[in-house]
Amino acid sequence: MIIEATGLRKSFGATVVLQGVELGVPEGSVLALLGPNGAGKTTIVRILTTLTRPDTGHATIAGYDVVREATKVRGVISLTGQYAAVDDNQTGLENLVMVGRLMHLGRATARRRAHELLEQFDLTGAMNRRAKTYSGGMSRRLDLAMSLVARPRVIFLDEPTTGLDPASRLTMWDAIGDLVRDGTTILLTTQYLEEADRLADRIVLLDQGRITASGTADALKTQVGGERIELYFAAEPEARKAAELLGGLTDGPTVNLPSDGSAEHLHRVLDQLRDHGLRPARVSSHRPTLDDVFLTLTA
Repeated sequence: MIIEATGLRKSFGATVVLQGVELGVPEGSVLALLGPNGAGKTTIVRILTTLTRPDTGHATIAGYDVVREATKVRGVISLTGQYAAVDDNQTGLENLVMVGRLMHLGRATARRRAHELLEQFDLTGAMNRRAKTYSGGMSRRLDLAMSLVARPRVIFLDEPTTGLDPASRLTMWDAIGDLVRDGTTILLTTQYLEEADRLADRIVLLDQGRITASGTADALKTQVGGERIELYFAAEPEARKAAELLGGLTDGPTVNLPSDGSAEHLHRVLDQLRDHGLRPARVSSHRPTLDDVFLTLTA
């Protein structure tokens, strides 16, 4: 495992933020941390990137201890936060060259690496424009490019697509996918469940500083149940009667109940409703989504 953490605990005053978190991330994979606000996601990232010390527990990145060997850890990682960390008064090219120089690359090497990244992130046409003229999506792409100047083995992305429009978010997802295909390891925190579903090899769900579930997206969906049938009624009283009859759950005029996904089961449900004088206005069937996982396991 290129990222390993055992027994991480952290409190700020009387507020307990992490309660014995354990993680393991194989090299060349994506781990997504999901959880409600205040669950401890950003604190984990800060500990693993040497910005915060855990109260107890142990963590390593590429074999380096995040507390005792912080300088070595910083040499193999990069961190992209929730907001683009570019210098708005410099051009895209100047931002990248500046980072290269700060990473002790020679001037020629820094410029060569900058041009490689500008091409990779489709920013060549804007490389001589000041960053303050960039759109939100362009700024985020430049920010991610800046984190790659030194070719880190591990990238921490803390809500990297916050505030982006759907098209810019898709572009960022493609860029992240390319990095993983090149062997980079990514730890991602996100509030977009679709983002985790698309990008992550494995998902860890945090709630109140504890891991409540972990696994692939499909495994987590299976954990909260198989197929679901949703029945929509014209009025709530009908929905309540149907829920009592079928053993489902109501949400206003909607009844939700588990299913084996077969047409036979759906027909039985509809026949049973008809026999009791209940007729849904609309019926749908679907697999659980990560939204279902999130709502079920963090309730």
